[in-house]
Amino acid sequence: MKIGFIGTGIMGRPMALNLIKAGHELYTWGRRFDTVEPLLVAGALGKGTPAEVAASADISISMVANTADVEQVVLGERGLMHGAKPGSVIVDMSTIAPSAARRIADELAGRGIHMLDAPVSGGQAGAVEGSLSIMVGGDAEVFARAKPLFDVLGRHIVHVGGHGAGQVVKACNQIVASLTMEGVAEAILLARNNGVDPARMREALLGGYAYSKILEVHGQRMLEGNYKAGFKVKLHHKDMGIVMDNAHENRTPLPGAEVVARQIAALMDAGEAELDSAALMLALERLAG
Repeated sequence: MKIGFIGTGIMGRPMALNLIKAGHELYTWGRRFDTVEPLLVAGALGKGTPAEVAASADISISMVANTADVEQVVLGERGLMHGAKPGSVIVDMSTIAPSAARRIADELAGRGIHMLDAPVSGGQAGAVEGSLSIMVGGDAEVFARAKPLFDVLGRHIVHVGGHGAGQVVKACNQIVASLTMEGVAEAILLARNNGVDPARMREALLGGYAYSKILEVHGQRMLEGNYKAGFKVKLHHKDMGIVMDNAHENRTPLPGAEVVARQIAALMDAGEAELDSAALMLALERLAG
């Protein structure tokens, strides 16, 4: 396929490279040359604006940081929608508010352009390995058109409903992941404060119902105090803001998520936005003095 791709950060770059390796013709644009250079070296063709990217593509993908960036890249003065042909598809794989995804889809529909919201889970490793979990909102027929691309990028792809549903499910994903991470940090703290080796505690839990990928990967990070960024605190903070805003809009009580959101905010206030979100352990340790 002819694919447009915008967003060459920690997640987007390996995703785009995987599409090139799979034989797709890829067009790209970036605010800075150094961010897109690896794609150009791999065979992508550079364009001058997002609109020019979309004009060359059958399906255009955005993978950027937040709602404002998506709106600029898709709806802005030289955004994707100004180059996209009627009947073409724009897939936003960023994590944004469900209401924003619906609003953008409505605006594109007015121009005859299809949209899917398809946020991902799996982190940088999943992006590199092409093993992401992808939760997709939008029309089923459009999903079927984009499915071959999703199969390159991920291993667990689910069409979860209409426009915005992908973002709702991503918010649910962040609740489960965040509360699990908090649980792992609390277990480490409790073991340590009882004189039990937390590494041995983790080893024991890995063999039972408490097992999770977060206990395996982030638990080890917490034991080592290794908070080199994979999924940054600032992105976790943004995602939990989406969760809590949506909960407020829908009058949904989320007491556990609210606790984690406060701890992530405390890390932001401490100037630790660039650390990995496993640094939740640091926030808990500070609470314990």
